[in-house]
Amino acid sequence: MATVRARAASEEKAALALADSALATISRGDFVALTDLMLDSAVTFSGGVRDGAPWTRFQTRAQNRAVNGKGFTERGFHPTVHVSGPLAVVWMPYDFYRDGEWSHCGVDAFTLLKTAGGWRIATLSWSVEQPPACQPHPDGPPRTP
Repeated sequence: MATVRARAASEEKAALALADSALATISRGDFVALTDLMLDSAVTFSGGVRDGAPWTRFQTRAQNRAVNGKGFTERGFHPTVHVSGPLAVVWMPYDFYRDGEWSHCGVDAFTLLKTAGGWRIATLSWSVEQPPACQPHPDGPPRTP
């Protein structure tokens, strides 16, 4: 039983490491590296409310690969990870800064699939919200170098 728990904990740790790596690539503005963490058929979805009306956005892996994301900082915190065989879900609140200015926050939801090469992103979805609908990062604003 301990071996099963240890294996499950190891898979959860690996799934979270992939999600953390994805946020690091976004913060470096390296969307080619982000999409290298994805399955070829991966997609992203985002949604929120603007001027009282709901909006959604869908992008393919290829569309994400072409994003110029310089000046972004995205930080996740308080993650929840669930693993069942080759499927993992990482859910974590995040905050997002653009050119050092706070932009928004919300929740990132990574759906991961285990491949022969390890965990890969199948879908990445996120909400786009403003406080008090979402919480700011517990460390406060990011430090600037």
